[in-house]
Amino acid sequence: MKPLRPFKKNFYLAHVNVINRSSFEVDQYRRAKQITVEGEAPNPIQNFTEANFPDYVMSSIVKQGYDSPTAIQAQSWPIAMSGKNMVGIAQTGSGKTLAYILPGIVHINNQQQVTRGEGPVALVLAPTRELAQQIQQVANEFGSTSFIRNTCIFGGAPKGPQARDLERGVEIVIATPGRLIDFLERGITNLDRCTYLVLDEADRMLDMGFEPQIRKIIEQIRPDRQILMWSATWPKEVKKLSADFLEDYIMINIGSLQLSANHNILQIVDVCQEHEKESK
Repeated sequence: MKPLRPFKKNFYLAHVNVINRSSFEVDQYRRAKQITVEGEAPNPIQNFTEANFPDYVMSSIVKQGYDSPTAIQAQSWPIAMSGKNMVGIAQTGSGKTLAYILPGIVHINNQQQVTRGEGPVALVLAPTRELAQQIQQVANEFGSTSFIRNTCIFGGAPKGPQARDLERGVEIVIATPGRLIDFLERGITNLDRCTYLVLDEADRMLDMGFEPQIRKIIEQIRPDRQILMWSATWPKEVKKLSADFLEDYIMINIGSLQLSANHNILQIVDVCQEHEKESK
């Protein structure tokens, strides 16, 4: 087995304001934002300037018109940028996609460019096609300033265009587990260069029976990778997966550990016949 090429994963330079905050101020901020932390986590940031992102990331944030980080972003960015493994428990709609995409972009830009035939540097696993496509939209919006390429691969769509993207070489692959394993087994891509792994909606992936596929995928990634796992709930299956693959990790939770709907999101349920779904 050839030796693994070393890589850097700690890019966090704490802002002087963040360093100088007293533990009382930090606790006050966490309480106000309903952030609980297990493990040695850096202090949260309170505005985008304090994140100390490179200019190409900051320009994207300004362009998109965001005014301040969400609770999960405020606490997870310092952890993710430090190269640490992390579990984030937060409801859908809490801003977690940006919480892992922005540190991922910095991580990728500090590595050698992906060439044709090489696998991705960052892999994001998601349970459904819909979520994978939403993640891709964010990756497009924020990766364009530094020319980071991505592709979205999922079942139920033609394999040809997805395979061509992978063979050309992309820095980020956003995938559902089944289709990714299909491409790995056919040798269309590999995970030899993958050093940044995200498991999004881990609880849902396990509910859908993807655990064997997730384990199979993680076993093909180098052991010193960075993993960020996200979940809306904290059942024993997710705990077990974290214990098996993340070893030493920091856990952050936003709000209650009990599952509930996010009241910031308007949900409309439209009961319809099968044949009406397309037009709806």
